[in-house]
Amino acid sequence: MADTQKTTDSKQPTAKQMTGADILVRCLHEEKVEYVFGYPGGAVLHIYDAIFKQDGFKHILVRHEQAALHAADAYSRSTGKVGVALVTSGPGATNAVTGIATAYMDSIPMVIISGQVPTYAIGEDAFQECDTVGITRPCVKHNFLVKDVRDIAATMKKAFYVAASGRPGPVLVDIPKDITADLCKFEYPESVSLRSYNPVTKGHLGQIKKALKLLAEAKRPMVYSGGGVVLGDASAHLIKLVQAMGVPITSTLMGLGGFPASDEKFLGMLGMHGTYEANMAMQECDVLLAVGARFDDRVIGNTAHFLSNPRTIIHIDIDPSSISKRVKIDVPIVGDVKSVLADMNELIATEKASNQFVQNTTALAAWFKQIEAWRSKKCLNFAQSSEVIKPQYVIQKLHEVTKGEAFVTSDVGQHQMWAAQYYKFNEPRRWINSGGLGTMGVGLPYAMGVQLAHPNAQVACVTGEGSIQMNIQELSTCAQYHLPIKVIMLNNRYLGMVRQWQEFFYENRYSESYMDSLPDFVKLAEAYGHVGMQITKPGDVEGALKEAFDMKSRFVFLDFITDQKENVFPMIQNGKGLSEMILANDIGAEDL
Repeated sequence: MADTQKTTDSKQPTAKQMTGADILVRCLHEEKVEYVFGYPGGAVLHIYDAIFKQDGFKHILVRHEQAALHAADAYSRSTGKVGVALVTSGPGATNAVTGIATAYMDSIPMVIISGQVPTYAIGEDAFQECDTVGITRPCVKHNFLVKDVRDIAATMKKAFYVAASGRPGPVLVDIPKDITADLCKFEYPESVSLRSYNPVTKGHLGQIKKALKLLAEAKRPMVYSGGGVVLGDASAHLIKLVQAMGVPITSTLMGLGGFPASDEKFLGMLGMHGTYEANMAMQECDVLLAVGARFDDRVIGNTAHFLSNPRTIIHIDIDPSSISKRVKIDVPIVGDVKSVLADMNELIATEKASNQFVQNTTALAAWFKQIEAWRSKKCLNFAQSSEVIKPQYVIQKLHEVTKGEAFVTSDVGQHQMWAAQYYKFNEPRRWINSGGLGTMGVGLPYAMGVQLAHPNAQVACVTGEGSIQMNIQELSTCAQYHLPIKVIMLNNRYLGMVRQWQEFFYENRYSESYMDSLPDFVKLAEAYGHVGMQITKPGDVEGALKEAFDMKSRFVFLDFITDQKENVFPMIQNGKGLSEMILANDIGAEDL
């Protein structure tokens, strides 16, 4: 309290001066911030006092700092705006690290403001002190430690610029408590220029022309789209390109919705739990156009196997370090995906008009015939039951009841894969989940951020009984802010994906994957003032979902008791290639 007393007694603002805390709040106003997700503590009390005195944005009080980061993250994912979180020093900052890393892995633009002990106490192991800048350095795009009140405004301007430009990502601003009490004049920069940071946005025209020539001449062309299409607001341009060329397209988990799932040219998600047709087409194509994707291990499987089939690869990405990182690229195009796709579409239209863009239509027809043969395997079919609820059936009915128009957030596990496979996303920014880090516990706080950003939208949180308990305290936040989220919990009394791997690769040794002391989720939801339902019969699934979504102003927790032994198919085990999938009908009763 000594530093607080000193600033209160000896520093009185003049008409032209403001405290660092007030300056920080003004910076957020200048950036048109709508929501700040946070949790107060000693090091940020000056900031919270400044928040109390303003009405330019709303502060959302979460029950755990990790949830603040996830909620701000989802706000960003669903709107394209920069998400903002505020945490205190020490444990407040360390609790936020998982949320920061989650956003970093998926390239989500965020600004995180963390409190720090006073400057004179830094390095003295002061109460609730930690090296926040050092701890977060590996999982942020950039971070700052503000040491002078006169630097707050310029630092915040830089933070928002760096977070949103180039390949987006989280930026942390660590501010000591005494700096938030110091005084200076407020001046917010109109622009920012960083000598060492100048991301390229415009693609090289020569490379773009080369790429289009290769695609036109290809016998088995394929488009592979990723989260960069969604984050770059390039969906409309991607759709136009694919329609103009008439080629098949697949998507990563993070790219779902970037191209309409209802379009016949869309082969579904690819990768470890991707469709048979998407994985086979990815493996067998002769020219591959990768757009805003990064060839990660869950997408292409074994790299050597993937490269065993010769193909020409074109890669569009804003981040030059992502190109040729895992596989060698033949035609690299560094630039903003929206800008590059727009240039491609313009060239195609011009060249088609002059008959210069001529596709091999005979070969393309044969290619689609092969794809239809793969598609005929109907790899997502599952055995329906009249006795036990199949999790896939719940997602199918969720899609029907919401008409495919809901924002769907997800935790991580089997339920995440089923949501990705069976909820057909036709629009971008409707599918909100943790891809790169695979963070359990994101689903509910993600739903909070989305619902606040889109108050009149249907928001469904698809989760499991394991994941939901990692941030279940946020049921309290949902009650405080009257968030009408619908939780769709696929309850199989196991850590489902762990159990599936133990079944396949550990000879059914279910080590610590069984959840044998679950709460009564209906009563738990009701304890927070929400509506709770438990559904045990397949015939009641659709009715329960309709009833829940008809309660437009209520938070509803639906506990679906599902088949304990249901697995996610297709599946590619570690070390295998895209064409080495395990399908549901490959597993006989004797194998289970």
